[in-house]
Parts: sequence; structure tokens; C-alpha cells
Amino acid sequence: MKVLVTGATGLVGSEIVNLCKQNNISVNYLTTSKNKIVSQTGYNGFYWNPNKNEIDINCFNGVTAIINLAGSSISTRWTKNNKKKILNSRVNSLRTLLGAIPKEGRHGINTLVSASAIGIYPNSLSHYYKEDEKGLDDSFLGEVVSAWEKEVDAFEKVNIKTAKIRIGLVMSNKGGALPEMAKPIKYYLGAAMGSGNQWQSWIHLQDLGRIFLQVLTKELTGIYNGVAPNPVTNIKLTKELARVLDRPLLLPNIPKPMMRIVLGEMSYLLFVSQRVSCKKIEDSGFDFIYPNICRALENIYGDKGEQMPSDTLYRNEFVS
Repeated sequence: MKVLVTGATGLVGSEIVNLCKQNNISVNYLTTSKNKIVSQTGYNGFYWNPNKNEIDINCFNGVTAIINLAGSSISTRWTKNNKKKILNSRVNSLRTLLGAIPKEGRHGINTLVSASAIGIYPNSLSHYYKEDEKGLDDSFLGEVVSAWEKEVDAFEKVNIKTAKIRIGLVMSNKGGALPEMAKPIKYYLGAAMGSGNQWQSWIHLQDLGRIFLQVLTKELTGIYNGVAPNPVTNIKLTKELARVLDRPLLLPNIPKPMMRIVLGEMSYLLFVSQRVSCKKIEDSGFDFIYPNICRALENIYGDKGEQMPSDTLYRNEFVS
């Protein structure tokens, strides 16, 4: 099997590429940085620029599946220009890929597995969301994810089966939101956000990479929530993080208006509540290594202060 990966050098992409290597899956990857292009046995880079609809079509040689992770970070101030960048980075990437694939079935690509986000689900303290939820969050994030997923669906017109992984809060000390959450706690400035009752559906980086490989190798289609079995409230997550970092929580909860002043509209990410189910991916036979937040955080910030290398876990789990 050979897979084409976009976003391969990012946090999630790097984890997926490592898992592919461990399971003898060859990887072609696309990058917008020519200095990140390497050519190795089973790992070859190709240049693209989705903003200009440019792509090296040699990236498709021998490829039978695509994993799409392309998209700029949402964790930046939601100015007009940044909103445009966040949306276009996702839409243009998929349009560039689709436009370069030969039409009328003259290609060997069977499957597209694309990242998505649980931000599509409405903000709620009481609902427990499954993949068949029809409601959409009325925020900018809901708008982005809805447009993102429509672009994924377009690949079915060229006989490529599609799957979408709606990703929650990724737990890793290598990047993403968690190091930013840990920073104030380390300096005795940690506190819950707002009421602290908002649900945060999270997943350990290693489990998220394994979900992508599960969907890829089993050729699953449709929508799957990329979250762990046990969502937690913001106050629970904050307390557990403080516990593993061995720091007290001395400050009162931080009110919404204060964070709105500091972060603008993007502060919505800190207070939105989405309690999301992972039963569908579990029903496909997937077992989580880190089903509980305490175990996940202890792995990340335990005595050694770093994660166990993923190549020591479940090597050749997906491909016999």
C-alpha cells in the first residue's frame, strides 16, 4: 500500500507517517516548503501550492489512498484575514487535490481519509453527539468544518470512497493546545475557563494516529469521531493537568469577558461545550490505549516528562 499524505510534517501528520513506516505502508507527501522535500525508500516528498492550484502530479504515482490533514491553525485571532486563511487553506487543498486526479476512473486511488473537527457540533452542556447529528454549530468554526466536509464529499464523484475523522482536543506535549494550557499552570497561573462546566472531548495523539490507520487499512467510510471514550469538563481537565504537573490552582475561574478582550472572537474555543461519542469507531474494533484523561496526561507529563515513542506500541497492528 502507498498513501499520499497532506499535512505530513504537522503534529498529527508526523504521528501518522511514523505509524505508516512501522506498518510497511509507503508514503508520498505534499509540502508547500521545497526545503522539506526528501526522497527516501518508502517516503517521498512533492511540492504543491494550493493557494495557486499548483501540484506535482507525480505525487499520485502508485498511490491507492489519500490522508488529508492540510489546514492552517484555528488557534489564532479570528481577524478577517485569518478567517479567510483558515477556510481557504482547507477548501483550496482539497480542490487542488481533486482537480489533479484523473477523471473517469483513470486512477488507482480508492479512498480519501480526511481530517475534520468536532467543532461542527452545536455548543451544548447537555447533548451527547454522535456522527448522525444534523445540527450545526452557528460559530465561525461550525461554518469552516461544514465547508471542509462538503469538499471531501466531492471526491465521491470520481469514484473515491471517503471517510472523515472529526478530531477533538489533541493531547500531546509536541504541539497543539495542550502545551499552551500547561504553560500558565506551570507558572502557578492556571485556572478553569468560565463556569468550567463546558465539555471538552479530547484524544491522545497516539490514539488519533491509530484511528486514521484503522479507517485507512479497513477501508471504512463515512464519519467517525476522533475522540476518547471519556470526555471531561474544563474544570476536570484543568485539575488533572495541575495534578500531573504538581502545581496548585490558586486563581479563580477566568470570566468570558476577560478572555474575549484578550483573544477576541477566537476565545470561543475556550468556552464551547461539545460532548462527543466515540462508539462508532469502537464498534469497528478499535481499542483505545488512553481511554481516560488521567492516564493520558500521566503518559505525556509523567516522571520522564515525555511520551513513550509510538514505535514501541502496537507495531504491525494494522497490516499483517
